[in-house]
Amino acid sequence: MRKILALIICSLIIPFVGVTKAEFQVDGYYKNFSTAFNSPLPDASMMGIVVNRLRFNLSYAPSDALSVAFAYDFTPRVQDPRLFSQSAFAVGIASSRYRVADFEALLYPSENEPVSSVGIYHNLDRASVQLRTDFADFSIGRDAIAWGSARIVNPTDIIAPYTYDQLDTEDRVGVDAIRMRIPVGVMGEIDTGYIFGSDFDFDKSAVFLRTQLNAVETDFSMLLLEFQRDLLVGLDVARGIGGAGFWLETAYVFTEPFDDTRNTSDNYLRASIGLDYSFGGETYTFIEYHFNSAGATEPENFLTNVEKPAYTRGGVYLLGTHYLAPGLTRQLTPLISFSGQMLFNLSDPSTWIAPQIAYNIAEDIHLSIGGFVSIGKRPKNGDSTEFQSEFGSYPNLIFSSFRVYF
Repeated sequence: MRKILALIICSLIIPFVGVTKAEFQVDGYYKNFSTAFNSPLPDASMMGIVVNRLRFNLSYAPSDALSVAFAYDFTPRVQDPRLFSQSAFAVGIASSRYRVADFEALLYPSENEPVSSVGIYHNLDRASVQLRTDFADFSIGRDAIAWGSARIVNPTDIIAPYTYDQLDTEDRVGVDAIRMRIPVGVMGEIDTGYIFGSDFDFDKSAVFLRTQLNAVETDFSMLLLEFQRDLLVGLDVARGIGGAGFWLETAYVFTEPFDDTRNTSDNYLRASIGLDYSFGGETYTFIEYHFNSAGATEPENFLTNVEKPAYTRGGVYLLGTHYLAPGLTRQLTPLISFSGQMLFNLSDPSTWIAPQIAYNIAEDIHLSIGGFVSIGKRPKNGDSTEFQSEFGSYPNLIFSSFRVYF
């Protein structure tokens, strides 16, 4: 597998060796996330995770029409050994199902070494070539693919989605794909491509066609996506209404529509609708409603429900049906800002609150502290499988983030 990746990288680099007057750029960042959390179960002790992430981004443009991009993550982690097999929170190296081949994410310890509290991960997150022509823009290799205008939950973004508890969402996880974008008019576009699954397996891959246009001062986007034998039909609408921003993003998924033995009851609809508004440039607010027909209405059905295709291959992670998500960002001083979001499960009811204060220490140096506070009924009888509410079964967490860009 490593030989395959090495050959891919070499094939991308060799054609451009020796080209003069090329643009070469290297940048990146170092991030530290230190977290402490407690289990919702009684008599559980506090646990902690320290994640260090060093990322290098390399771009090479031998001409205006051609460019190459690479990105590599190196991520040491210190945490309870039990969390290396199943981490409670999505921090550090994220993974993708849409990669032909990949390195083993864990560098240390190896399989033959005893489990310790230290683990070192790495990730080749970008390795792509972009070609720009008068007709279209083409890309091939490992790159980011994401869609949707919703602020909290994007129903059409299922290739490499971030969950609500993801601490580091700056760079979308790279996937292996061939992609073509054709401009149409001033603001329109046709976007199509093939996203490769493991070992080029068609049943683990995806193919998409997305169109984007602007009419009557409104942005429209329509998506047709076949992924892992399921078919998604999506619509995204965004526009301004009296100084406020409006969005409606929805997706309907037909599970295995070309299989005569399919179970149509597994089909599901997801939709997010919301408004945002900026007050004087210092305070930004939004509110979003999300509907998830794949979710369960009763907490006791949460765990059995996650066996459905929506959760196993559709990128769905919220367990309930109806959600409300308000949020705001306030610039307290030129260097200090406060942000807060809430996610309400309207059926439980239960709530997850995410406050954060950020301080811009200097140019390209940032510090923030925040947390996730869960409110709701805790698991019954101290049993983690006996849900009484969704967010009441989540741990409370506090974190600090230190970021340096170069």
